[in-house]
Amino acid sequence: MNQKLEFIEKAGARGANISALCREYGISRQTGHKWLRRFRVQGYTGLTEQSRRPHTSPLTTAEEVIVNILELRERHWSWGPDKIARVLRRAHGEDAPSKSTVARVLQRLGRIHKRWPPVRVWSVDGRPRIEVHAPNDLWTMDFKGWWHARNRDRCEPLTVRDAFSRRVLAVTLLESSRIKDVRQVLQRLFERHGLPLAVQSDNGTPFVCVVARGGLSKLSVWLLSLGIQLVRSRPGCPQDNGGHERMHRDLSELECNPARTRRAQQRACDRWRVEFNEVRPHDALGGKTPAEVYRNSERRSLVPIDPNYPSDWQVRRVSMNGTVSPCRPCYCARLCSQPSQWRSRAVHRRCGPDASALRRCAAPRHPCSRPRRCW
Repeated sequence: MNQKLEFIEKAGARGANISALCREYGISRQTGHKWLRRFRVQGYTGLTEQSRRPHTSPLTTAEEVIVNILELRERHWSWGPDKIARVLRRAHGEDAPSKSTVARVLQRLGRIHKRWPPVRVWSVDGRPRIEVHAPNDLWTMDFKGWWHARNRDRCEPLTVRDAFSRRVLAVTLLESSRIKDVRQVLQRLFERHGLPLAVQSDNGTPFVCVVARGGLSKLSVWLLSLGIQLVRSRPGCPQDNGGHERMHRDLSELECNPARTRRAQQRACDRWRVEFNEVRPHDALGGKTPAEVYRNSERRSLVPIDPNYPSDWQVRRVSMNGTVSPCRPCYCARLCSQPSQWRSRAVHRRCGPDASALRRCAAPRHPCSRPRRCW
């Protein structure tokens, strides 16, 4: 206010240069002339700061519409701005707010919370490419979308398929996708047909743990210990396992006529698998059935493979809390999501200062007294 008064007094003097005064006070000529115009009309009252709010706001959302938006959000917390805008359009017609207006109102009132994406320490970089030349070169496995039996039992089949012969090795209905249940199914298949060279799966549970180093889960670690190569599809790309998804399309015919119970549905799945493998001819196999092409694997051992390492490598066993103590300051190595996944597992790292995979803990105590986890 004092600056305006000084400017008005100097500008009212005879022969005053308005442009020079504006440069002196750091204002534009338009602002200087506006102050002079207001002073001539309103006096000193015109020099006070005035509200810059527009006289009319044609795009302002009515209070009634805002209340309706909040009521719909409270009743249906899972509805987004698009659904709320569509519902309001039925009641208000042309006066209904747009999707962006609803989103702006919800955000201004704190009814929209930003969702942070989950942290992924592992991902698939490119499309997997593996050539199969014989049975058991590659098995594919996945969970098909579940459906209900007539008594409302959940039917979610685990399917395993040989990529070369197209033979469906298993269609097993499981109560859940727990690692224990999936491992039992795979172990029975290994005992009956032998071990494959590689297994392809998607990035779902329990095949992959996306927050673990290398994407390893207990199931994938067990498969690696048997000498089976792991092949992962890209996230959100079912075409990477297109043959398996095409088989799921044929299996979908069981959903059209669900059985009474899960046990009855399992019998229907077994009949479908026998017909698919032994009756139905496949064009890709020259009119043969998968059972005529498939042969059991010669690899039958289910004993974990003990790797051999050079003599200048030190071998240490990881404890239950995910640490390694080589009788020196504690070292910590963790590749899995939980320390229990390293139980009875061995970790091998090259000895020396270049062992970047091991990380020294700042533990002043004896390494065997109380190991600490670094990662």
